[in-house]
Amino acid sequence: MNIKEIQDEIIDEFAMFDEWDERYQYLIDLGRTLPLIAEQYKTEDNIIKGCQSKVWLHGEQQDGNVVFTADSDAILTKGIIAILIRTFSNQKPADILDADTTFIDEIGLKEHLSPTRANGLVSMIKQIKMYALAFSAKN
Repeated sequence: MNIKEIQDEIIDEFAMFDEWDERYQYLIDLGRTLPLIAEQYKTEDNIIKGCQSKVWLHGEQQDGNVVFTADSDAILTKGIIAILIRTFSNQKPADILDADTTFIDEIGLKEHLSPTRANGLVSMIKQIKMYALAFSAKN
């Protein structure tokens, strides 16, 4: 699936829930499916700056695609990074760089986060795009 198809799928999934409490619970459930980062990558270098919670993100290139793993010490944040990894992992660096993130607004996520969590979300996206940029430059 391409990034846009994955984003549309996520929008459809969140549309199933009427209440934000249900969406939060779904986000927490998604966090449980997160491809966890190996302990060796849980380093200071892989912590995303600007997040209220600790979030570790690691990206590596496999067969021309960027593959992400992550973890967080907070269950809600783990769900947020899980959505981003689901969207951007196993994609080409150029596709990641070209992708927009309006799907986050469409599911209403940013408006239901505290300002510090919303800043963290922006930092996560920025870090994902930085990995894509680095791998793009390397090729």
